[in-house]
Amino acid sequence: MVSVILDKSRTGGFDEDLILVERFLGGDSDSFESLYTKYFDKVFAIARGILFDVEEATDAVQEIFTLVYRNLHKFDRRAKFSTWLFRIAVNRSIQETRKQKHRPRTTELDEAIAQSIQESPISSDPRVETAMAQLVPQDRAILILFYWEELSLNEIADSIGCNANAAKTRLYRARERFRALYEETE
Repeated sequence: MVSVILDKSRTGGFDEDLILVERFLGGDSDSFESLYTKYFDKVFAIARGILFDVEEATDAVQEIFTLVYRNLHKFDRRAKFSTWLFRIAVNRSIQETRKQKHRPRTTELDEAIAQSIQESPISSDPRVETAMAQLVPQDRAILILFYWEELSLNEIADSIGCNANAAKTRLYRARERFRALYEETE
């Protein structure tokens, strides 16, 4: 068993994720499994909310955790593991939406919207689903991080790679775009 001494002033208090990271880097593969189990649902929710397709979100989650597994040695332990992971999840999911733009879609639009409404964990209100589906992935990401994952503006800023004021502005603009689309669906 690896003994880890953490500077609480550096980590902002006790963080069990840092202990799991240290253990994994020390050779304990079960520690990564613990991180995977702990964060799978949240990472899936982020990917699903951005990609709006269960199969694509599932594939993206596997890619996200593969990236984390391969790059965990690069993780700056002064940051929160969850923030680093969510940033990877958001970026990877947005990259996947860019790839999708160039892929031909064989599903009819009405069928795809109906399918996404039935499958989505985001909301049971079809108007919310329709409005979210029409937003750009960056707007969906920030709304999901704030409302569904309940991250603070500082955590969102870290997750999307900007400062807290920029995150606040982006959230405000995403809300406004969402509201306009939501009102159109009435």
